[in-house]
Amino acid sequence: MWIHIVGGGPSEQLPSLHQYDGKQVRWLGVDRGTKTLLEAGIRPVKAFGDFDSLTEEEIASLQKTLNDMDIWPAEKDKTDMEIALEWAVEQGADQIRIFGATGGRLDHLFGNVQLLIKYANRDIEIIDRQNVLTVHLPGTYTVSYDERYRYVSYIPISRDIKGLTLTGFKYPLTNCHIFRGSTLCISNELIQSSGTFSFSEGILMMIRSSDFHRCL
Repeated sequence: MWIHIVGGGPSEQLPSLHQYDGKQVRWLGVDRGTKTLLEAGIRPVKAFGDFDSLTEEEIASLQKTLNDMDIWPAEKDKTDMEIALEWAVEQGADQIRIFGATGGRLDHLFGNVQLLIKYANRDIEIIDRQNVLTVHLPGTYTVSYDERYRYVSYIPISRDIKGLTLTGFKYPLTNCHIFRGSTLCISNELIQSSGTFSFSEGILMMIRSSDFHRCL
């Protein structure tokens, strides 16, 4: 089972949601993201949030349309996205994709990245029109070439990343030690149909990006 979550980020940052739809996908709406899903013709199985970005009329309309809305007070100790993501993890989803989590407010963007760090042992992606962001624990991973996402960047989340090795890339590395704050691994590119990255210690973020001027 795959669970896809749509948050309330700017709609112009969203890719086409239909390309990520399918029989095995269950959609969740978060705050205004619920309205975004319905406008795209996708009915979420559940909606979460305080819905403070919607008018009373819009909330009433959602309540008439949806069977399951988990409405929270505005004053709480978790963001709407964290509440939805916790629920998705509890369902035992094999993969979770998050949309509408970038653009707009930077505090929400960094909060959403923090959620990926919290669940670094799960298969979770943040996706927008230009980027796919994932967080990884030590191990060896395969990256397949995708013409939509030419650039591949690695950003240290923990203080140190030890033993970082990149194969199949334009700029390979072998057993490299990089530190948080380093830009050494920004804007690399695959030069083969697939490559690998591996490291022995730390928490590492991978961001796959399209060309700066290209709109996906």
